[in-house]
Amino acid sequence: MSPVIETEEHKALRAAVAALGKRYGRDYLVQAVAAGKPPAELWSEAGKLGYLGVNLPEAYGGGGGGITELSIVLEELGAAGSPLLMLVVSPAICGTVISRFGTEAQKRTWLPGIADGTRLMAFGITEPDAGSNSHRITTTARKDGADWLLTGRKVFISGVDMADAVLIVGRTEDARTGRLKPCLFIVPTDAEGFQKRPIDMELGAAEKQFELVLDDVRLPADALVGDEDAGLLQLFAGLNPERIMTAAFAIGMGRYALAKAIEYARDRTVWKAPIGAHQAIAHPLAQAHIDLELARLMMQKAAHLYDSGDDIGAGEAANMAKYAAGEACVKAVDQAVHTLGGNGLTREFGLASLITAARVARIAPVSREMILNYVSHQTLGLPKSY
Repeated sequence: MSPVIETEEHKALRAAVAALGKRYGRDYLVQAVAAGKPPAELWSEAGKLGYLGVNLPEAYGGGGGGITELSIVLEELGAAGSPLLMLVVSPAICGTVISRFGTEAQKRTWLPGIADGTRLMAFGITEPDAGSNSHRITTTARKDGADWLLTGRKVFISGVDMADAVLIVGRTEDARTGRLKPCLFIVPTDAEGFQKRPIDMELGAAEKQFELVLDDVRLPADALVGDEDAGLLQLFAGLNPERIMTAAFAIGMGRYALAKAIEYARDRTVWKAPIGAHQAIAHPLAQAHIDLELARLMMQKAAHLYDSGDDIGAGEAANMAKYAAGEACVKAVDQAVHTLGGNGLTREFGLASLITAARVARIAPVSREMILNYVSHQTLGLPKSY
């Protein structure tokens, strides 16, 4: 079967998750944001139903599927107006890295809780002075007897207040070359020397953003995930799912906004016919739908390649999917707001807040310009400009 055609199981998963999303909907998320609370009830129920861990191994409480299934979960929750941003982080990045590279003890400790929603892990890579250049990461780990001491700063780390631990990307010194190489560490959020500070965001989201300060955080030897010499491989194993899931987040949001605009355009009558009868209204909405569907096709391709073990092919497709979905989402939200006119900016219709939220998929986890750089030199073979 072609990877771009969904199986009956995938269609059933879509329908079941859509039903869960509908029970909560946009109002639930808006109330959570207003109260400054995380979407704990939806997270917990999604965990109990097995949706949070669909990509994790069955031996550790997961569903035995892949990013293909997890992206369906996030997309459908988003299309219902209640996306769970931490799906991108806890099961997709951290769960994937631990299930692929973690020790048996790390898998037993973390994966069942990540799968059922009782434990949550955040991910820390971005730094104040590194931005998209992960080679400039300055968070370093040095040996102290059998332990590690981790020092550095991270910014824009999602959901740390909800998390039991953060998977931190640091660097260790290579004994042979003296160069710093990336490594991943599981850092409990209650560790001594671990400080978090919320970042005041204009973005209205249920999940808060944090700056982290790590001041000689002492970690046991088994806090290191995987082989000390394979850090880059482990890091990229988490970044491809992150891009695929960001695409799912964007497509879901775009679908939600588009559905609201279509409903409005069908009913709203200013002259003699509903405004949706006018091509100036109808055609941009049709274009937005086409762009979202095309982005989903690339997302499905990327997920299929990743789940089949083709990391290189998945890297290219995941970047393209994230780019296409981010652009499609921004355009869909913009057109939806424009379709509603003044109503598109009211709290009652709930679309205006998505103008800010939609831009997240253009900016994070990597900017569209960095994706264009990736495609131009990795895919097209053009020389690097940096």
